[in-house]
Amino acid sequence: MQELEAIRNISIIAHIDAGKTSTTEGMLFYTGMTHRFGNIDDGTTVMDYLPEERERGITIISAAASLEWKDHLVHLIDTPGHIDFTAEVERSLRVIDGAVVIFSGVEGVEAQSEKVWRQADKYRVPKIAFINKLDRIGACFQRVLDEINAKFGDCALPLHEPLGVEDQFAGVVDLLSLELVRFGVNDQGEVSREPLPPDLVPEMRRRRDAIVERLADASDEVATAYLDGRDLPAELLRKVIRTETIKQRLVPVLAGSAKKRMGIQTLLDAVIDFLPSPADVGSIQAQTVKSDETVELKPDSTLPFAGLVFKVVADPSADLLYLRTYAGTLRPNSTLCNSRTHEKVKVKQILRLFAKNTTPLEKVGPGDIVGIIGPKETGTGDTLCEPRRLLALEPITFPDPVISMAVEPRYSRDKDRLDEVLELLCREDPTLSRSLDEETGQRIISGMGELHLEIKLNRAQEDFHVEVRAGEPRVAYRETLKAATVQKATFVKTLGEVELFAGVELGFRPVPRGDQAFAVESRLHDKSAYPKEFVNAAVRALTEGLRTGGNHGYPLIYLAAELRDLTIHPEKTTEPAVVGAVLMGIDQAIREVGTTVLEPLMHLEILTPDDTVGEVSVYLQPRRAVIHEMASMGTVKRISCEVPLAEMFGFGKALPKLSGGRGSFSMEPCGYQELPSAVATRMFGTA
Repeated sequence: MQELEAIRNISIIAHIDAGKTSTTEGMLFYTGMTHRFGNIDDGTTVMDYLPEERERGITIISAAASLEWKDHLVHLIDTPGHIDFTAEVERSLRVIDGAVVIFSGVEGVEAQSEKVWRQADKYRVPKIAFINKLDRIGACFQRVLDEINAKFGDCALPLHEPLGVEDQFAGVVDLLSLELVRFGVNDQGEVSREPLPPDLVPEMRRRRDAIVERLADASDEVATAYLDGRDLPAELLRKVIRTETIKQRLVPVLAGSAKKRMGIQTLLDAVIDFLPSPADVGSIQAQTVKSDETVELKPDSTLPFAGLVFKVVADPSADLLYLRTYAGTLRPNSTLCNSRTHEKVKVKQILRLFAKNTTPLEKVGPGDIVGIIGPKETGTGDTLCEPRRLLALEPITFPDPVISMAVEPRYSRDKDRLDEVLELLCREDPTLSRSLDEETGQRIISGMGELHLEIKLNRAQEDFHVEVRAGEPRVAYRETLKAATVQKATFVKTLGEVELFAGVELGFRPVPRGDQAFAVESRLHDKSAYPKEFVNAAVRALTEGLRTGGNHGYPLIYLAAELRDLTIHPEKTTEPAVVGAVLMGIDQAIREVGTTVLEPLMHLEILTPDDTVGEVSVYLQPRRAVIHEMASMGTVKRISCEVPLAEMFGFGKALPKLSGGRGSFSMEPCGYQELPSAVATRMFGTA
């Protein structure tokens, strides 16, 4: 087993086309894991191994690889940049200890760049940044650096200064060691370090002094040496930068061009130097299943084993589970318990992951990322632990789907087979769901966008050989209550000779648009006065009841719901009776105050040449777009706006025509807004 201090669990995150996959392929090549530099254009990438990924030139699923660099074991997870596959980013950030955020030196901080940065912040993941594509026309290291500081709070600490711009980009200045670093273009990828040319020394010393001044605020040792005029060794500066990075006070920034094989080795060095090991992360919190107490789980190999399943690669025979280990030691043929289902899980094999390939391991300790073969009942976010110590780690949360479509098999004989395939695909992807339309009997799949659903259906046909027919995409609407209300409901029912009784008082109030769909909590004055199972049943019913739907059948969001009182009878109250009372209270609230239909809103960023901005703006205007910003970026304009999802179907095909084939866009959900009365009247016959 590898020592904890010598492990790095990292993820590569970025906006689409910022260069994640090229950077990852470079890391694999220079660590000796591959014998050629994988190329997206040639379809030779290792991490993007699905045919669909290679055909489209984008990452669709997160892939893991383990590699070695300078006596350290690095578990690397390459994630998609497209917002439709945000689940892959979310699940990766939940289990890693550090992140490499890649920015294009041309486009800078784009919409999805900002999104993944915020996701990393949510999970308290330290970061380093790599400004890529500095060999491209329009690239500017300083501009992107300024954008990072402006967007994320003056956190960027540049450790490199590019040597040359655009096609003259020839290397970097290491500001800590004050050396000129050049990257060989031969297959060995040699890195040479040379003294700075005399004409660069004054300016580079000034930039290094700026780093030292910033670190002096965090370190007395640096401050004292700086004030005394003593020279500060690079190793001391790296030590302080590491501490501040792990505390998430600084983000070291490096420069390069992955496609030109420049900056990969220095980026790997930075991963080792600045990002935390599992030992640095230390204990994490978990809940005991029996008593629901919070405990500190240490990365100790002598403790009972505990790990989190963060990805499922579904298979009709047996699933491959990606597992982050947190405590204990795991060996083949061990028996674990799924703390959610309480089912036993026999671990037949432990596998070291390398994209689609695996190699067996004899044992694994804490702080590692491995694969195991597991039963179908185990899903993303489940905790696997030893039966003698049942724990539940913090689960992974995923956004709700925003788009749906009907899907049917082309041939009636494939109905059962299609159901099996859809179940398998949903097991793999928590942001994909399936249901049955009660009115039409059609199968409905729901996901994060048109591309998301298109790729899933392509996989059903290509990988599982089920031909399907799909309907037009449909927006997944939501509802919210029109006003605050308090409801009292009493459930009384006689079943045979058994009389059931329960009473509840529930409070509901609308809340502003935000990340949280709804909040449910118990506000009972004295919780100890009520049986715990009744309180839990009421809170659970309140949560599930809000998801069931309002007047038009759409789930309720932007609500705060409270259990204010619970009336029970020692002989007549049961959990089903409590659930019945809660559901009655929800129905009363919906009928009395009514609901408003909400539509999903998207944050849209468009990059288009200056001379086509007019055409794009004219296209957006009748589609209810609200333009917030229009900024110049060299020869292109970046248009930032909010637009209803319902208005964006087909935009991906329209933009190339509007921009002469030179435009690009990214889109991400940013909440819901009230459906205009005219649209609501057209859809439901009432505003």
